[in-house]
Amino acid sequence: MSLLPFSSQIIADVGISLGDEGKGRLVPEVCQELADTAHPVSTVLKVNGGANSGHTAAGVKLNLLPSGVVEKEIAHLAIGCGVVADPRKVWWEAAPLEHKGYQVISRLAIDERTMVNDFIHRLLDLAWEHYRVHVLQEEPRGSTGRGITPAYLDEVGQWQITYSDFLAGPNFYARKVAQRADRALRTIQHVCQVDADTFAGFFDQLSAAEKRANAEAIAIGVLDEAEFDFTVFRGDEPFTLNLEKLTATYWAAGTRLAPQIVEVRELIRRELGAGHTILGEFGQAYWLDKRHGFSPNVTASHTFTPEIFESAGIPTQPVHTFGVAKAYDTKVGTHTFLTQMDDAHPLAILLKKLEFGTSTGRQRMVGWFDAVEKGDALRYGGFQDLMINKTDALTYRGDWNGDLLICTAYEDADGKRYHHVPRNEAVRKTLRPVYSRHPGWTEDICDVRHFADLPQNAQAYIAAMMRTTLEVAYEGGAWPADDQLPNLRYLGVGPEPSQLIKDVPATAELIKL
Repeated sequence: MSLLPFSSQIIADVGISLGDEGKGRLVPEVCQELADTAHPVSTVLKVNGGANSGHTAAGVKLNLLPSGVVEKEIAHLAIGCGVVADPRKVWWEAAPLEHKGYQVISRLAIDERTMVNDFIHRLLDLAWEHYRVHVLQEEPRGSTGRGITPAYLDEVGQWQITYSDFLAGPNFYARKVAQRADRALRTIQHVCQVDADTFAGFFDQLSAAEKRANAEAIAIGVLDEAEFDFTVFRGDEPFTLNLEKLTATYWAAGTRLAPQIVEVRELIRRELGAGHTILGEFGQAYWLDKRHGFSPNVTASHTFTPEIFESAGIPTQPVHTFGVAKAYDTKVGTHTFLTQMDDAHPLAILLKKLEFGTSTGRQRMVGWFDAVEKGDALRYGGFQDLMINKTDALTYRGDWNGDLLICTAYEDADGKRYHHVPRNEAVRKTLRPVYSRHPGWTEDICDVRHFADLPQNAQAYIAAMMRTTLEVAYEGGAWPADDQLPNLRYLGVGPEPSQLIKDVPATAELIKL
């Protein structure tokens, strides 16, 4: 089948699970597909989150910067006002990329109202986790330690520092940082009840984590290891900071970015008027949205399509939403994971060798494809197209040769079936998955580029993922017309950019398999 045109000059790249779906690889595909059309992508916009959302595009691992970095034709790498961005992290991420030949800073456009995320937020992040575990004696939330939630707390508390403050003069900025530090230190000591030794250890912990994250840049000599020594911000007394050093360091990093601080809303408006396409890249996924997910296992931002208008600062208008998933499920942290595989399962053993967080390196849990979660995301979020990655990872190998399972519903102890995700977490935790079973395949599909060349069992499993997802999405009502169904536009059969199948049959035809 020929690819359908996109329905809007604004495209949203969103996840329909709990993150880690491979959204980054969608960016270059869409950019290349539109490259020779009347509406090429001119701008890739980071919509939400901060350095807590890891994306991989064309083999390049990113946290804070938009994945459009890997496409040299993209004129603008925009960071919207819905993002919390550490100015030092911008430089840490850009420096090794520019060393490798990518143009980053010259294409960067940071909105004036983008919020400044800094080291103080990172201290608070560790302190709140300490409070949760040691004072409340609850399970750890599983934060990335990048200070994202405390940064958004400053926004809702009306204490935010924005990138426009780097244009307002050092005294104004220094006063705001001093206030932020005072609030944080009082909170850490008296509310989070962190002791002096633990507080001092936070600086070492964060230094070690950032050195680990930037090991490659240090190894190739692009960045000095001393750049990641946060102990220089530790004060002489417990629960104090070297505020002068911290303020000067962040002021220097922020003001170096002054030429890139712009009105992103005007940039987006201008590019749309010129007929160009805007691709909004989202961090996390539908079920991590702070309003629609399950607290505390959510992120602090809005992770779904409507946020593109808030972050870009433009009116709501037609948008083409691209939902991204994997052919199985993964989660990190302490999520309720109804379809989780037993760690001893032969497929789980294989999949866990692939599944580590891009931002943190944490081991992900793995599970069967949950069509209930994905169908609900489609039902309440809406999609025009889908992308499913890592189908190749399910191929029989080693001790793995069993049936593939798809969760089609949930069931309680009395046998009551749930065809949607209960919004009450206490109810959800009591449920068990209902599975359909599908035979797998032995053939290596990594080199397959046409859907018709896939093994029959692989075709049937892909069709079943789409069919069961749509059955949840449209449960209880009429299905749309065949030409209005969301299509599986891209099917990933390996990690490389070329390992995609782009001729999947239209959904109405596919689900007949």
